[in-house]
Amino acid sequence: MSRVAIKPDLVQWARERAGLPVHALASRFPKLPAWERGEAQPTMRQLEAFANATHVPIGYLFLPEPPEERLPIPDFRTMAGTELRGPSPDLLDSIYAMQQRQAWLRETLLDGEADPLEFVGSARLRDAPGAVGREMRRIIGFGDGWAAEVRTWQEAVSRLRQAVEDLGVMAVINGVVGNNTHRKLDVQEFRGFALCDTHAPLIFVNGADAKSAQMFTLAHELAHVWLGNEGVSGFEDLFPGGSQIEDFCDKAAAEFLVPERELRACWSDAKRAERPFEDLARRFKVSPIVAGRRAMDLRLVDREAFFTFYRAYVAEERRRSKGPGGGDFYNNQNTRVGALFATHVIRAAIEGRVGFKEAYDLTGLRGGAFQEYAERLGFGF
Repeated sequence: MSRVAIKPDLVQWARERAGLPVHALASRFPKLPAWERGEAQPTMRQLEAFANATHVPIGYLFLPEPPEERLPIPDFRTMAGTELRGPSPDLLDSIYAMQQRQAWLRETLLDGEADPLEFVGSARLRDAPGAVGREMRRIIGFGDGWAAEVRTWQEAVSRLRQAVEDLGVMAVINGVVGNNTHRKLDVQEFRGFALCDTHAPLIFVNGADAKSAQMFTLAHELAHVWLGNEGVSGFEDLFPGGSQIEDFCDKAAAEFLVPERELRACWSDAKRAERPFEDLARRFKVSPIVAGRRAMDLRLVDREAFFTFYRAYVAEERRRSKGPGGGDFYNNQNTRVGALFATHVIRAAIEGRVGFKEAYDLTGLRGGAFQEYAERLGFGF
C-alpha cells in the first residue's frame, strides 16, 4: 500500500490548529504519534480522513512548511493582557461562510439596483457613543421599556435579531459551525463579529453564549456596523482597555440596551430589591454584569459595591454548565440562516437565477431540508 510523504511538523500543526491533543485522535489514527515523529507515513485515504478530522484543507498538508493563518478581518479581541492564539478552524470557517453569504447578497442587491443603507458607517469615533446608541435605538424603532414587556431573554434576543434584519442587516446567531453540532464555537475565543458593507452588512453572534450576553453582542456588533468598522470581538464584561473602537461600541451598546434615562427612572425601585443588578437584568434583558456596570458608570453605585458583586457573580457563573442547546432544527435556521438572506436565495433558486446546489451551499441546507425551510418561509415548490 503506497504511503504519502508528509512533513511531520505539518501533521502536528494541523492537529494543534484544531486544538486537539494526540489522545483525542488516537482511536482513529493509531500511528499519529509516529507520523508526527517522522517514523511512519499515512496512506492517501488516511491523510484525507485526518484532514477531515482536523478541519484543514488537505492541500495545506503538502506545503513546504505550516502556513501562518490570520483572520481575514480586524481582530478586536482582548483576553486580560494575554497573547491570543491563532484563530481556530471553527472561527475561520464561520467567517469565510459569512463572507460568502455577504458577497452573494451584495451582488444580488446591486443587480437589483437596491439603494445603499444610509446608517452603515454613519457614525464617527469623535461622536458621543451614547448619542450613537440612542440613534441606533431610534432607527430600529424600540421605545422605552420594550425589553421589560418581553417575558424571556430568548424572546428579547429574537425580537432584537428580527428588528436588526428588518433594517437590512443579516443577523446570524449560531453556536456551531453551520449545522455541524460536533463543531461547537468557543465563547472564550470570540463573542461575535461584524462584516460591514453598504448593501449587505452582517452581524454574527456566538450562540454558545448566554442569551443575556447575546443581547449585548448583538447591540455591540450593530454599533460596529454604524461605525463601518468590521472585525471580531471578544470583549470581557464591558471593561475598557481594548481598542478605541471596542470601547466606543461597548458604550453605544450600553446606551442602546440600558438607556440612562430609563435606568435612572427605575433605580429607586431596583436598589431596594434583594438583588438589584439581577432585577435590572430582568427588566432590560441584559446580563447582571452589564446592568451593574451601567449603574456604576452612572454613579448609582460605588465601585466597591459593583466589584464585590462582580467577583461573586463570575465565580458562580464559572460553576454553571454552559453550551448551546438543542431545539427544533428548522426554528434554529431562523437564527443560523435568517429570513433576510434565505428569502433572497430561495427566490433566486425558484426563479432559476442560481442552481439548487449553489443554494444548498449558501444556506448550509440540503435537499429536503432546504425545501422544508423554504415552505416554512411561505415558498412552494
